[in-house]
Amino acid sequence: MNTPPTLYIEGPAFWTPTLPGWDAARAAFRGEGALADPPAKRPSPQVLAPAERRRAPDTVALALEVAAAAIAGADRPAADVPCVFTSAHGDLSINDYMCSTLAGDPKMLSPTKFHNSVHNAAVGYWTIGTGCMAASNAVSAYGHSFAAGLLEAAVQCAADQTPVLLVGYDAPTVGALASVTDSRGLLAVALVIAPERTARTVASLDWSLVGDGAATAPRSAAAATLKDINPMADALPLFEALAQAPGSADAPIDLPLSAALALRLRLQAAG
Repeated sequence: MNTPPTLYIEGPAFWTPTLPGWDAARAAFRGEGALADPPAKRPSPQVLAPAERRRAPDTVALALEVAAAAIAGADRPAADVPCVFTSAHGDLSINDYMCSTLAGDPKMLSPTKFHNSVHNAAVGYWTIGTGCMAASNAVSAYGHSFAAGLLEAAVQCAADQTPVLLVGYDAPTVGALASVTDSRGLLAVALVIAPERTARTVASLDWSLVGDGAATAPRSAAAATLKDINPMADALPLFEALAQAPGSADAPIDLPLSAALALRLRLQAAG
């Protein structure tokens, strides 16, 4: 089997209420910063017009905040970059509302909430808000959604030799859905994967599929506070590695794709 080509990471972005932004997360993952207290309120992405910003659900606000930060960090034109958005659940709050309303009084269903209930709502808002006409995908693989989204973005980048924006996000479980899935808070991550090194490269990425990879656990105290927050916590070991000092090499990171397959990552921070 041929070895997949080395790819390059640009513009890492991160948001959760206790680490609202990559600068805060990077410092905390290095043991140089503290968690925000009180936690930050949800972000207000400037990609959207003011009226849309107010109506957008938390998942959309969260996803667009990190997407915009990643594109800015990579210094890429948002309108030209293909994107992969990944989420295990989409918007659980709206799903709960939809189910409750349909069960109780279907005629009262909000068209706006119905519009926002689809799994690709966030990527739809992103492509409309940025005028992006490049390929866009919405991926879900339940508890392995971040790994599946990263694999999708890496394959696209390698096959098409073009940068790809990856955005992962999930939100808390609401109502009766809590009996079947455990998602406790807001967490979103993003980065751009490029086929060539640039001035914005923060790390090189070697990747492969393995059949014996156990999930890599977070190492820092800050990341440990988030390890069970929601399915996007699978991204924590990768972002911890990206937070390390320039020139450092990290141990392999395994992200399970299923019970029998994992995505193995090897990063080398850019000098």
